[in-house]
Amino acid sequence: MFPLNAVLFPGVSVPLHVFEDRYRALVHHLLRVDDPTERVFGSVGIREGYEVGDHGAQSLYRVGCKVLLTEVEAQADGSFDVVAVGLDRIELERLDTSGPFPVGHVVDRPEVPSPVGEPVLEAARATFSAYRAALAGIRADPYSGSLPRDPSYLSWTLAAVAPLPMPERQSLLEAEDAGERLILVTDLLRSELRAMNVIPSLPATEVARTRWSPN
Repeated sequence: MFPLNAVLFPGVSVPLHVFEDRYRALVHHLLRVDDPTERVFGSVGIREGYEVGDHGAQSLYRVGCKVLLTEVEAQADGSFDVVAVGLDRIELERLDTSGPFPVGHVVDRPEVPSPVGEPVLEAARATFSAYRAALAGIRADPYSGSLPRDPSYLSWTLAAVAPLPMPERQSLLEAEDAGERLILVTDLLRSELRAMNVIPSLPATEVARTRWSPN
């Protein structure tokens, strides 16, 4: 289990720099798994505390994500630069830290499939397009290419790229279905746009990080 000061989403890739002993031990453990498709770990967000140190994470969110290790680059100092991609949601029941790396006891938390109305999809796409336009000339475009057509993929994509504080990102992860998530992310982006109209020089919340460390 990798507790992070970040929220990971299904279908979204994330780079991580792994340098702390317990997480290096977990990477070594995963690399001993013969089938690369089985090199899976879990991640939950840190509600209170820090990624680094024996007493860093004081409180964890319960809903997180199952993650697949896809790329590993070992460094001379024993650390790793890795890339992982989110799979499915999980719920953490308890965390065992007695071994060489944290072990989470989890249950699956699958998303409830449900139809999403076209007005919800159109509102989400239009609001994100307006947000991208408002950012032009201020900072880099948060997303490149065309948005996914599938409602579930669209909801996870917008959740991942929206520049929101961690509690709001966690609420997007915990939304029960794609429709609920799209309505929520649309409302959050509209609030962000209203804040930018008051303070136009920067987005109201600057939380995007180009590289995350699970330490």
